[in-house]
Amino acid sequence: MEFLEFNDVSFTYPPVEGDVDSEGKQIVPKPVFEHFSGSLPGGQFISLVGQNGCGKTTFLMLASGRLAPDSGSVTLLQKNPALLDGESKNLLASVIYQNMEFESDQSVSELLAQVYQNGALKGHAAGVLDSTKDLLEEAIDVFELEPVLNHALTHLSKGEIQRVILAFSILYGSASIFMDEPMFAMEDRQKESALSYLKTFVKKTGTTIYCSMHELDLTKKYADQVLLFYPNRDMSFGTPSEVLTDEDLEKAYKVPAAMLKQKETLTRDQLKAIADQYSKQGPEKTN
Repeated sequence: MEFLEFNDVSFTYPPVEGDVDSEGKQIVPKPVFEHFSGSLPGGQFISLVGQNGCGKTTFLMLASGRLAPDSGSVTLLQKNPALLDGESKNLLASVIYQNMEFESDQSVSELLAQVYQNGALKGHAAGVLDSTKDLLEEAIDVFELEPVLNHALTHLSKGEIQRVILAFSILYGSASIFMDEPMFAMEDRQKESALSYLKTFVKKTGTTIYCSMHELDLTKKYADQVLLFYPNRDMSFGTPSEVLTDEDLEKAYKVPAAMLKQKETLTRDQLKAIADQYSKQGPEKTN
């Protein structure tokens, strides 16, 4: 049984009112997916890799049922997630979005307890690193939440919020977790710690995690499998060593592979500028 199946899926975002070109004409978005079919496994930590705008976020939203395809169907663990009610959808697939915001004035401690109690685990699960610990206690330790337990989410930094959200995602106990750049505001040390823990969490619990990340070095180090997106919507799937070759990375990012080995020291705008130059001159002139 495949964990995730896309069957002849097409999806296009609707036009945004007031979004016009230089001639004042309404901009009509291009399709993100057209008649896309594919089957992917579960029970692993799978990293989604590719430049911005290649369809990674849309893929995650369709897979988790947060978006419904215009045509075709998506099946997650033999269910159509887009047709489920809110609670059933959350139990099937938790989602961490980019820049999630919360208005709650409740403390982090209260919110962690609520998520843990109201999800599939019902407030009772052993830790995956230490079975003598409760999972809540372990999550607080791993994600370094002790100093902020009495703070409201609205009073936290972006990095602190991301660590709380990561804790939410494992404490709720969904069968799968879909993460869209979940660690963008965290320190490098915290990213390493979180990813190491999540990989162990997947192995010990059988939970599936699909995670979009920009840091190629972290994907190579922690991902079991990689789904590499190309600008033309083609994809490659396999282990990091199979997929993240210099040739495939240059095809995906449209920049020399050496540029991608600088551990994200280049900004997105800089990478785009290099990609534009690379596509105009050709790889033989920029290597």
